[in-house]
Amino acid sequence: MSQSRRTFLVTAAATLCAPAIVRAQAQTTLKLIPQADLAVVDPIWTTAYVTRNHAFAVFDTLYGQDSSFRPQPQMVAGHKTEEDGTLWRLTLRDGLRFHDGTPVLARDCVASIRRWGARDAFGQALLAATADLSAPDDRTIQFRLRAPFPMLPDALCKSGPNICAIMPERLASTDPFKQVTEVVGSGPFRFLGDERVSGSRVAYAKFDGYVPRPDGAPSWTAGPKHVFFDRLEWTVIPDTATATAAIQRGEMDWWEKFDFDQKPRLQKDSNLQIFVVETTGNCAFLRFNCVVQVWPDNAQPGRACVHDEERGQSPADQHRRDVLLDPRDALAGALGDETSAP
Repeated sequence: MSQSRRTFLVTAAATLCAPAIVRAQAQTTLKLIPQADLAVVDPIWTTAYVTRNHAFAVFDTLYGQDSSFRPQPQMVAGHKTEEDGTLWRLTLRDGLRFHDGTPVLARDCVASIRRWGARDAFGQALLAATADLSAPDDRTIQFRLRAPFPMLPDALCKSGPNICAIMPERLASTDPFKQVTEVVGSGPFRFLGDERVSGSRVAYAKFDGYVPRPDGAPSWTAGPKHVFFDRLEWTVIPDTATATAAIQRGEMDWWEKFDFDQKPRLQKDSNLQIFVVETTGNCAFLRFNCVVQVWPDNAQPGRACVHDEERGQSPADQHRRDVLLDPRDALAGALGDETSAP
């Protein structure tokens, strides 16, 4: 496999079909080093992001989420609301088929929504507001709500785990607390289960029966998903030095989440490009153990040192702020009962 310039991306595998990523590629196989092994293939059973990424290659969703966090029709052609927002009718677009050749029907979607809604918090809220969920015909999904739920498309388009992956009714009828035994979706890639090697390799093939949306522009999980590769191969390489050598030798095309200790070395390689595509960031949380005292009485476990370094400052000139936080105060704020803290 040869190419004039390998592309080395830091992003989510959900964007595998985005033209911005693949148009510059000439080969028909994209070789990826994923962030972790794909231990679970059922996106409803787990909230692991590697499974979410796998799911967006194999499954499709009724709505997609664009880069402005807005829901956009994906598998649906559109929807209509009636009775002051308590009746929603979603219409599937034409030409949708599962990887086993069967057509995507509204009853498949209803079963998939129910299974997803049993595990996902947003889905639970939606189903709690739903008096009846049905499929009046093969192309119509109907929600009759107890009260208006204007964020219905937002729930169905969510891109974080768990996603509302649409699968055949026979699989969606699986207990949501048990894993499905077969991976069949209607997304742009077929999962090649017979090529899967646990802890080492996962493979996908382009689904020739996939019909992209005829309108809109690709944006996150929304818009038409055009596939430019015949195959997609994930090779799990836990050792960062080995992964670095593989990407530099051209054995791999894309390293999803590289070790930042390797960044200086990678930046020196003229054959590699480093892109930060995901710019929204993540929130990190630190929760103190307020039930069992694990520190001495005279300790200050809530002390956190925050270092701010402005551009151009030397480390010696960094401004340091000490922020004191007593976990008792945090617990009291959350529970309203300070006496519950040790």
